[in-house]
Amino acid sequence: MIRVFVDGGSGTTGLRIGERLAARADVERIVLSEERRKDPAARREALNSCDAAFLCLPDAAAREAAAMVENKDVVVLDASTAHRTQPGWAYGFAELSGAHRQAIATGKRIAVPGCHASGFIALVYPLVACGLLAKDAHLVCHSVTGYSGGGKSMIADYEAPGRDAALDSPRQYALSQSHKHLPEMVKVCGLDVPPVFTPVVADFYAGMAVTVALFRDQVRGAKADVEEALRAHYAASRLVRYADAPDYLAANALAGRDSMEVCVAGNEERMLLIARFDNLGKGASGAAVQCMNIAFGLDEATGLHP
Repeated sequence: MIRVFVDGGSGTTGLRIGERLAARADVERIVLSEERRKDPAARREALNSCDAAFLCLPDAAAREAAAMVENKDVVVLDASTAHRTQPGWAYGFAELSGAHRQAIATGKRIAVPGCHASGFIALVYPLVACGLLAKDAHLVCHSVTGYSGGGKSMIADYEAPGRDAALDSPRQYALSQSHKHLPEMVKVCGLDVPPVFTPVVADFYAGMAVTVALFRDQVRGAKADVEEALRAHYAASRLVRYADAPDYLAANALAGRDSMEVCVAGNEERMLLIARFDNLGKGASGAAVQCMNIAFGLDEATGLHP
């Protein structure tokens, strides 16, 4: 039996982790009452008496919670941005390499990837690793996500009666090119230059599509080589798979699932690398549970919806 505590369990990510754990006979949840949920002493006790602690908190609070964990046997899985580029923390995307999977399996500190970053890294990491894409490539990434990625406040804004008419239209944001996912996108892929990154939030609840555009002269090979590289990289994966590019690509097609599809569209001169998945699934809560499963030696898809 795995004793689990979700610190920040009332937030969107925490609630979705709870849903994935609820039906499992191998998991026992530690749940604090509403009065004790923000009591530091109660949180400290829960964080040190569990086997796995999910941190679904703002960055500062996640750092504080991680520092509370003194029990060396507790596996800490942080869903915030706080530790994704920090030494000593495994980056929780097992499909990237055997080393990433091993770090998750043996580590006690696991940083769950960001949603936009998951799509970008899934596309770019394999190409850099096999030499098709240079580390100093100047990349452009466009990402469309459902509004649930903004958490409870954004969900409330989008679902409010008589809402602001501006919400009817897709909205670009992080226009300053300082999005919080950029550091992990650069570090995990080993890039020398951050991509130009344009995230867009749109009027649908969940799902996302991340697109990286490549010109022919950026690639050390043909479009077929890029397709084969991604297909081969994920051939044995349970939760990430290569798919043919459809004529119309809906960002919410995998909503409610914990898997990811990657594909290559475009032509020989201008290629489009695309990853689509649920921002709350493989982009957040599903990825966190997958990491827990690996850390405890279980089938990685236990409790998930591929």
